[in-house]
Amino acid sequence: MNYSRREILKLSSLAGLGLTTLPSLFSFSLEESIRQRAIPSSEEKLPIVGLGTWLTFDVGNSSEALKVRRQVLLEMHKLGGKVIDSSPMYGSSEATVGKVSASLDSQNSFFYATKVWTSGKQAGIDQMNGSLKKMRRSTMDLMQIHNLVDWQTHVKTLRAWKETGKIRYWGLTHYVDSAHGTLEKIIRQEKPDFVQFNYSILSRHAEKSLLITCQQNKTAVIINQPYDSGSLFRKVKGQSLPEWSLDYDIKSWGQYFLKFILSHEAITCAIPGTSKPHHVIDNMMAGYGALPDTSGREKMVSYLKSL
Repeated sequence: MNYSRREILKLSSLAGLGLTTLPSLFSFSLEESIRQRAIPSSEEKLPIVGLGTWLTFDVGNSSEALKVRRQVLLEMHKLGGKVIDSSPMYGSSEATVGKVSASLDSQNSFFYATKVWTSGKQAGIDQMNGSLKKMRRSTMDLMQIHNLVDWQTHVKTLRAWKETGKIRYWGLTHYVDSAHGTLEKIIRQEKPDFVQFNYSILSRHAEKSLLITCQQNKTAVIINQPYDSGSLFRKVKGQSLPEWSLDYDIKSWGQYFLKFILSHEAITCAIPGTSKPHHVIDNMMAGYGALPDTSGREKMVSYLKSL
């Protein structure tokens, strides 16, 4: 079946209601593709919504949990998603990504990202080789320095690995506002391909200068904690979306929060985490349809603050 954009968005509103029967509704050929943005260092394009795996993919060897995570990746792929972000810090998440993606025909269509999270050159090399093995990759699309741990050491290794083709891109990550200044300094000095940090509709510290610095230095941006660790959903519990949100093809609060983030031109991709197929469908739909302009963004903030 082929659905128009309006019909797709109408269906996506059901995802926000948590209907577990939704995956079957999305087995169709889309008439409109998910929005994409270019990685500045290469001009390769990525879909603007991806998937984080912290907590949500740390499921060990549970066959039932692995089956559900497989469905998450399947639905993400159907709607055009590619970016899967993990870390050795995330328990069994890397191994889970490796297991479930290996069972999909689309295994090699994803953009795999993980991190190094240790001190010392050899320890970093050993950990990164372990991540490649767990995620079942011969080449990692993106290797990041997790929370800037021993970043001076790992930058040298990552540059060398990129030159030999063991990784395609390298980057830096953090998750708190207080690290933004340090990220800016390293971006100017080292010119990473990517930087990942926190940003949301009510946590806008990155707008002060970090996002501008990324644009000026041609650094791709991945956004973590787009829902402020769930606090945004708690704030709007029981509240209705404003009628004008339909102007931006918003059919759920998740899409409201994500579309605010994605409307900033400096942002390459946001990576909300989920373990539920109907939630990943809802998240991915934020990559379709209209995005708010500057006045629309401020209107969204004002409405949220009024609740």
